[in-house]
Amino acid sequence: MLIIGAGPAGLFAAHELSKNSKLSVTVVDWGQEIEKRTCPAVKTGKCIGCKPCHIMCGLGGAGGCSSGILNLRHDIGGDLSKLTKSVPKAEKLVKEVDDIFVEHGAPKEVHGTGSKEIEQLTRRAAAAGVRFIPIPQRHIGSEYLPDVINSFKRKLEKQGVKFMFNSRVEQIGKSEVIIKGKRIRAKYILVASGRVGADWFAEQAQILSVKLTHGPIDIGVRVEVPAAVYGPVVKVNRDPKFHIRTKTFDDFVRTFCTNHQGFVMEERYDDHVGVNGQSLRAKKSQNTNFAFLVHIELTEPVTDTTAYGQSIAYLATTIGGGRPLLQRLGDLRAGRRSTWERIKRGHVVPTLRSVTPGDISMAMPGRVVTDIIEGLEHLDEVAPGVAEDSTLLYAPEVKLYAMQIHIDENMETNVPNLFVAGDGAGLSRGIVAAAATGLLAARGIIAKAKA
Repeated sequence: MLIIGAGPAGLFAAHELSKNSKLSVTVVDWGQEIEKRTCPAVKTGKCIGCKPCHIMCGLGGAGGCSSGILNLRHDIGGDLSKLTKSVPKAEKLVKEVDDIFVEHGAPKEVHGTGSKEIEQLTRRAAAAGVRFIPIPQRHIGSEYLPDVINSFKRKLEKQGVKFMFNSRVEQIGKSEVIIKGKRIRAKYILVASGRVGADWFAEQAQILSVKLTHGPIDIGVRVEVPAAVYGPVVKVNRDPKFHIRTKTFDDFVRTFCTNHQGFVMEERYDDHVGVNGQSLRAKKSQNTNFAFLVHIELTEPVTDTTAYGQSIAYLATTIGGGRPLLQRLGDLRAGRRSTWERIKRGHVVPTLRSVTPGDISMAMPGRVVTDIIEGLEHLDEVAPGVAEDSTLLYAPEVKLYAMQIHIDENMETNVPNLFVAGDGAGLSRGIVAAAATGLLAARGIIAKAKA
């Protein structure tokens, strides 16, 4: 039994398989052990261009270098009830995932359960035409995640799971994979390659004739504001989710992955860069950052949303000279590029310095730019100061999980004994949901092995 990807989906699948079956389990990942994934940009604010990027792959997956916020709702990060065919089963799955994280050191405190504060924020948001999504959340913290993940890995190893790091799967075949030119046989293969492996798996899926469709994609920016501006809403929910409809185009825009007093980080892919964020429980900045994403669907004749999102990411990377773009919101409104001089005149000091001040509108479609500006002005009615001229926008933030693999009730593809889980297969968008799909895929494999 071979699992491709050591992120939440792969690790939780390995846990279920090693505990409940006689199958030998090996997890292979392109990246490194978690303690070797410390990104220099955390301390310096400058990316040195690690390849493969430590932020995106390795033990723990992309979530291993995140702020470690666990969203404890079955319909956040994907709707698990669509896979389980039952809301109670989906909720039980979330609890299983949460219990395992707590077992390995996640803090017992849960944020976002104060009913009075949630009711007040919900009412205030509704008055501004914004929908607030209340979520119980557990915050691990970026610096504590390695301990939690390593504890989980040690348990898996005791259960017989083997790991292969710094090993990129070059090709998937029928009941085999090729790694560093060597063929490795495996009766069952589970692909849990994560967002960083979405493009690679799309290519493999095409070769294997795996059935798939292209779903919606999220394109936008990472917003950075003074922590005091976003503090009141963060007190209610650690990672507040706001859903907004823009005035001009009636498009759907949402907040995602809030890092209170956190740091903006660079994501480095093979041929483009992106941005993300993280927050530490011990080390704090004076700012708060969050993703602000526009939901995009394409119809015939163009349906490949992944290629569309990549084209925007490539263009932004080109304009930024290989670095993310940085622009003040006031400059974007005025139709001019930002410069370091203009940024210094503002009152928000960027936490990521390996950026290129520029004009985001040169990389992103006008419709997306309009949605971002209007969406932030809407959000400003809920969190005053968010749409101030000094607010910083980093680009691109593109979520490349648009490919959706066709699966049966056991998470198996149309290729016999090839199973999928997690973000890379378009089945989840986040740590908890990805972990839950890993459990489901493992149970599907166990059921088939017993048949």
